[in-house]
Amino acid sequence: MLSDRARPVVEATLPVVAENIGEIAQRFYRHLFDAHPELLDGVFNRGNQAEGTQQVALAGSVAAFASTLVQSPEQLPEQLLNRIAHKHASLGIRPEQYEVVHEHLFWAIVDVLGDAVTPEVAAAWDEVYWLMAYALIHQERGLYSARGVRPERVWRDWRVAEKVAETDDVVTFRVRRVDDRLVKGSLPGQYVSVKVRMPDGVHQPRQYSLTRADDGEHRQFSVKRVRGDGKPDGEVSNHLCDRVQVGDTLTMSLPFGDVVLDDWRPAVFLSAGIGVTPMAGMISHLRHAGSGLPITLLHADSDEASFALRGQVLDDVRALPNATVHVWYESGADSALPVDGVHAGTMDLSAVDLPAGAAYYLCGPLPFMQAVRSALIGRGIPPRDIQYEVFGPDLWQADFQSEPAPGAAG
Repeated sequence: MLSDRARPVVEATLPVVAENIGEIAQRFYRHLFDAHPELLDGVFNRGNQAEGTQQVALAGSVAAFASTLVQSPEQLPEQLLNRIAHKHASLGIRPEQYEVVHEHLFWAIVDVLGDAVTPEVAAAWDEVYWLMAYALIHQERGLYSARGVRPERVWRDWRVAEKVAETDDVVTFRVRRVDDRLVKGSLPGQYVSVKVRMPDGVHQPRQYSLTRADDGEHRQFSVKRVRGDGKPDGEVSNHLCDRVQVGDTLTMSLPFGDVVLDDWRPAVFLSAGIGVTPMAGMISHLRHAGSGLPITLLHADSDEASFALRGQVLDDVRALPNATVHVWYESGADSALPVDGVHAGTMDLSAVDLPAGAAYYLCGPLPFMQAVRSALIGRGIPPRDIQYEVFGPDLWQADFQSEPAPGAAG
């Protein structure tokens, strides 16, 4: 909670900080990497740095956290903090690294705002930073403790046992452990970080949802090839799809992720494109658990050939006694799959019945999730029953830019 001295200062200066925080974030990262280039090796995603999305994520999360401190001083934005803490834990972030970030972030604030950063203003925003930092450090310490590891021990090597082309752009990797360390099971819906050594010698991490229930020996994840469409192609996704083969070794983190399945009540999964990957993992868990609960899968894609993991997902769904599947294809309402409904165009929830008392899980492009969430709330679904996984660094956007309003989802 902000001190009585700091709160009015933060409230008064929040507009100017928010107005300039994008520039502050850009200068912060440049200054940080000039002083600590080693952080680009295995910690930060340099693709997101080049595109500016990491800067947007930092700016949005700090502004959202500060706004919450001012508007709702009795509570912290737990959902935002949970998402960031799990991402940090999957990268092995250490408490002392928050000191490094603090030094360079406050250099950037002064560099951008100049004389406006009086000692009083600096002290107030220092409170904001450390409230957020200590909240994250505490959560990350709990995540490491629950896994029985220190930050540097979240990584281990796995050997590629299978590589399967799901679609023209999606490849599934099934990996087997190569050491005797105990494999603690993942929770359905979680992801791992995969750390890859690139041709220039720099390690790059990326997060991928686990797409099948653990069996104690193997893990499975799927990778969508990122095509740049005028920008550079995704370096890690293309490296994995083109160069990593059966028998090769991959370095992966322990599983983390705050969007996990409530397997004690009905579930509705709503996905678009590669957003089906966490759904596949959760549905696989339900099948292995012998669930008899009502389960609904709603998936949207450009066409059936683009529907990644469709064989596994439909096999698992059809093994569940109370499960239904509806698909939407932009190319038209044609399907050779054993589905309960096939529809043309974008997802329209008015075409399906929703089970009572269900938990809802969303994953896909951000506009898709915002539209689907709005449509669900328009049908009376409580926001507390809706979880969503956000791929990429823009963890805050779905929480702070989604306005509930009734309507169809696209």
